[in-house]
Amino acid sequence: MTSSDRRRPLRVAVIGAGFGGLAAAVKLRQRTTASFTIFEQADGVGGTWWVNRYPGCEVDVHSHAYSFSFLKYEWLRTHATQPELLVYAEHVANVFGLRDHLRLSTRVTSLTWEDDGQYYVVGTDRGEHLKFDAVICALGLLSIPRYPEWPGLESFRGPCFHTSRWEDEHDLFGKTVAIVGTGSTAVQIAPAIASRVKQLYVYQREPGWIEPKHERSFTLRELWIYRNVPLAQRIHRAWIFAKSVKRFQGLDVASSRQLEMRQLCTNFIHDTITDPATRAAVTPDYPWGCKRPVVASTFYQALNRHNVELVPHAVTSVAEDSIVDETGTRRKADVLILSTGFQPTHFLGGLEVKGRDGRSIHDVWSQRPSAFLGITVAGFPNLFILYGPNTNGGLSIIAQLERQAEVAVAAIRRLQHGARSVDTRPAAQRAYVRWIDRRLARHASATDAGCRNYYHVAGGANVTQWPGTHFLYAAVTRLLARVGLVFR
Repeated sequence: MTSSDRRRPLRVAVIGAGFGGLAAAVKLRQRTTASFTIFEQADGVGGTWWVNRYPGCEVDVHSHAYSFSFLKYEWLRTHATQPELLVYAEHVANVFGLRDHLRLSTRVTSLTWEDDGQYYVVGTDRGEHLKFDAVICALGLLSIPRYPEWPGLESFRGPCFHTSRWEDEHDLFGKTVAIVGTGSTAVQIAPAIASRVKQLYVYQREPGWIEPKHERSFTLRELWIYRNVPLAQRIHRAWIFAKSVKRFQGLDVASSRQLEMRQLCTNFIHDTITDPATRAAVTPDYPWGCKRPVVASTFYQALNRHNVELVPHAVTSVAEDSIVDETGTRRKADVLILSTGFQPTHFLGGLEVKGRDGRSIHDVWSQRPSAFLGITVAGFPNLFILYGPNTNGGLSIIAQLERQAEVAVAAIRRLQHGARSVDTRPAAQRAYVRWIDRRLARHASATDAGCRNYYHVAGGANVTQWPGTHFLYAAVTRLLARVGLVFR
C-alpha cells in the first residue's frame, strides 16, 4: 500500500438499502472514516418493506424487537405495518445522514475482485464499473419471487401477479379472487381483502402451524411510559428477547415445549374456526417449526366468512378463467394472486460475484451455500454478506443484521489501519458449518422433520436457519470473528 493509498479514504460499496444496508451504513458512519455508497435498485429505502405493499402487510415480530438498538423510536403499535416500517427506514436514513450516500434506482449486477489492486470492480445496470476496496452485500433473504410452473398459467386472462409485485391498479371489489398459498403473506392478504371481494378461494397445498399475534395499538399510558421513563423501552426489548429463548426450545421435537407450542396452535384453531372440516384441513401433521411458524390473528376468522372458501389442495393447472386443483376441481376466478414464496437458498441471486482466481461464488456454492458466521466466504476477500447462509432466526432479523454489520465494520476498520485485505480461513469456515449442522440436529430437529419448507437445498442441507437464539449469535460473532478471519 503506497502512502497515497493510506491517505485515501477507504471506499466501501453497500448493496441494498433495506434494514441490512442501513445497519451497515450507520455502523460505517459511526465507527470508520470510510467513504461509502449505498446502491439500491428500488426508488427508495426500506428493502422488503419498499417492495412488499400488499393489503394487510405487517411484520410479525414485536416493534420493540424489530428495530435498531442504536435508535430510540416511538412505535404506535405492537407490530408495525408496512407503511410504518417504511417511515421508520426513512427516519433512520435521515437521522444518520445517509441520503447523500444513496444511489437509488441502480442495480448492482457484478462484483469482480482484482487481486493486483486489492479492490472490487462493481458493475451496475447503468454500464458503470466502479472501484471499491470492500463490499457489503445486504440483498436480503426473501427478495427473489418464486413463480409456479403450472400448465396454462400464462393463458389466464385476468390479472395475475405475485404478492411481492402487487398491482394496485386492479379493483378487487365484487371480483372472484383466488390466492394460492397460506404462508405468512397470504394469511395477511386474505383477511384484508375478504370484505371487498365477491368470493375468495384460498388454495392450501399443506397446512402450517399458526399462532395468534395479539397485535394492537399501544395505550396512551404505555406510550407515555416508553417516551418518558428512562430505559423502559430497552427493558421491554430485552424482555421480548428473553422470552424468545423458551420459544426456541420448542424446535427440539422431543421437548415439552414442542408439545406446548403445538397445543397453543391447536387451541387457536378450535377456538377460532367454526367449521369442523376446515379445522381438520388447517391442522398440520408435522412438528411445530418443521416449516416457518406463521404468526397471525385474523386469518382463521376470515375462513369463517360466507364468501371465503379454503381449498385444501395444491393447484395443478390454470385455464383462461379458472384454476384446477389436484382433485380435478375447476373454480372460476377473475383475479389470481400468487403467494408462492421466494427463493431463499439462492443467496446473492442475480448478482455475479467473482473472487480470487476468478472463481464464481455461485460455483463455490453449487452444492451448498455456506459462509463463516454467515458473513464471509473463503476466497472472496473484503466481501461481507448480511443475511447470509444460516443466519435466519434469533427472533428479530434486524438484531441479527446489526451483529453482522458490526463484524463487517470491525474488519473494515482493520483495513483502514494498514491491512489491504481480509479473507476467511477455509478450515474455520468448514468447522463452523459442521458446528451449525450439529446444533440444528440437536437443538432444532423440527426443522429437519421432513416437511416442505424453504430451509433446504437439493442435497438436504439446511442453509437458511440459525440454530439458536439471538443471544447465542451475538456471542458467536463477537468471539469467533478474529479466529476465522485473516488479514494481509
